[in-house]
Amino acid sequence: MTVYGLHASHEQIPPADLLDAVVRAEQAGFTAAMCSDHFSPWSVRQGESGFAWSWLGAALQATDQVPFGVVNAPGQRYHPAIVAQAIATLASMNPGRFWTALGTGEASNEHITGAGWPRKDVRSARLRECVDVIRALLQGEEVSHDGLVTVDRARLWTLPPEQPPLIGAACSTATAAWCAEWADGLITVNAPHERLREIIGAYRDAGGRGPLHLQVHLSWAPDEAEALALAHDQWRTNVHRPPVSWDLDSAELFDVVSEHVTPEQVARTVDVSSDLGWHAARLQEYADLGFEAVMLHHVGREQAAFIDAFGAEVLPRLDVTRPIPATAKEYRCV
Repeated sequence: MTVYGLHASHEQIPPADLLDAVVRAEQAGFTAAMCSDHFSPWSVRQGESGFAWSWLGAALQATDQVPFGVVNAPGQRYHPAIVAQAIATLASMNPGRFWTALGTGEASNEHITGAGWPRKDVRSARLRECVDVIRALLQGEEVSHDGLVTVDRARLWTLPPEQPPLIGAACSTATAAWCAEWADGLITVNAPHERLREIIGAYRDAGGRGPLHLQVHLSWAPDEAEALALAHDQWRTNVHRPPVSWDLDSAELFDVVSEHVTPEQVARTVDVSSDLGWHAARLQEYADLGFEAVMLHHVGREQAAFIDAFGAEVLPRLDVTRPIPATAKEYRCV
């Protein structure tokens, strides 16, 4: 059985509208939610960048049971002690309903500090230090650390009743295997099935345990041409592989390098169809691959029609379950 949740895209949708969307999604039968954490959108056309942590406090209180996750990049824009404090506060107010996925980030969000954008290997090493700092703080320890990040005698005074999970974010087999060392689970994005099998295999073969999460970019509209046009308008800046997606540092630059991206290219990275039955079958395929949580990101800026249609016609065709409480259970490789 699989959890099917809503992904809330702060890059595209004003926070008040996103709040309405997650409330509507819970009422429609979605059993989880997650959100991005961006300072900049991927495109000027998207045009939003609400602060995820403020919104999460409101969203958890506005909904009844669904757990929430967020994808965060500690180390540059965020000091890891502040991330740990934010996690602890949300988890203490909402036990078992909050998890965090940690990644190395993108220059478009992190360059605002004025610090240089490190190489990928340095960013990975910095993230590993941040993970250790965050985990130790969530365990109630006083932490001092000197390295790629510096921490001086930090201690969290407000702690959740149970440690919330720290999920590893990975889009490559190498990163997935590395996440097995420290993560309580894994999250990746939709890709060809063979590629997803390789990522899952790399994580499991390296000793990684815990739940597998998948963020699925999709586009639906009652008309096929409309669904494709919508995806092309909103998500053509997101077809670029690393290092482009890591290293470009503004929405304007993403728009420039995406001027000649075709709708057909977008359809290779976004599941596009007007057929709700097709979407249901596609989502079932992801569950069959072993993903315990599948988070649906409709790339359009209008969410209500998508939520209503999928709640009425797609989720009833799937084996939807409620998630287990979001707590860390020593799933990491030992």
